[in-house]
Amino acid sequence: MHSHDHGAHAHRTTPTGEGAPAANRRRLLLVLVLALGYAVIELLGGWLTGSLALLADSLHMVSDVAALALSLLAAWMAARPASRRRTFGNRRAEILAALTNGLALGVVAGFITLHAIERFLLPRPVQGEGVMIVALGGLLINLLGLWVLEGGRGESLNVRGAWLHVASDALASVGVLASGLGIWAFGWLWLDPAVSIVVSGLVLYSAWQLAREALDVLMEGVPAHLDPEEIRATLLAVPGVADLHCLHVWTIGSADVSLSSHLVVEAGREPDALLSVVRDRLGERFGIEHTTIQLELQEGLAGPEAKAACADACEALL
Repeated sequence: MHSHDHGAHAHRTTPTGEGAPAANRRRLLLVLVLALGYAVIELLGGWLTGSLALLADSLHMVSDVAALALSLLAAWMAARPASRRRTFGNRRAEILAALTNGLALGVVAGFITLHAIERFLLPRPVQGEGVMIVALGGLLINLLGLWVLEGGRGESLNVRGAWLHVASDALASVGVLASGLGIWAFGWLWLDPAVSIVVSGLVLYSAWQLAREALDVLMEGVPAHLDPEEIRATLLAVPGVADLHCLHVWTIGSADVSLSSHLVVEAGREPDALLSVVRDRLGERFGIEHTTIQLELQEGLAGPEAKAACADACEALL
């Protein structure tokens, strides 16, 4: 008779601890307040100094505020418990937020580029001293925001998305500060739209990286830091495992790696002991804590109908 034994899901405490989601929400809220406050200052500063680069940076910061608000909402949704209809909970909410953030960044990049081209064709006077003062304040705020978010950047794709927003804005502030210096010292008005285009390039790069990673999760691709062949070799090295098939590795949220597989085991092996070894190796070597393992008897001990049904099920998932 074809034997199918499903290993219980292994749930270990992650290094971040149970308080990590709450800490990430606090980080996002603090940075949101900082960004919102200075976005208004930059917007007024850009209008008063006539600087497109400063206005672009203020709009970039406004996009940061919207992105952070969305990230905070997604983090709150992700923390809600699973329900009967949503057995995985709402952890995909942060991935959707990260994708939305990436698309928003792309829109901001296009907006900046169009207006920079217009400013090249029709230069306008800019107050370099005012630009430097406002840009320096924006840089300090962004550096503070990066410091606040750093602790959660490696734990959540959502927090990483917010970090990328703030990082690109910090780089933009450096460029705006340089343009203000050039305009004040040498009267180089062309620096204003030139820096704006550089800012849009930074924004676009961040948008592409973030959107690509979010799409990888939504398409249930193997996480970039894991090698399926290495996982396969590790499983085959477990004593008693003769073969395996139907190996799938994916993520539900930014850090929730899941694995399922069918293992062909030698006769006489104790299922519970073998599953314990498999789960331990996956957890210790790859950090995979959520596993569903199905055990099948080695060829010759299982009926042909059972083996055919299992093969058909595996092929249907490919």
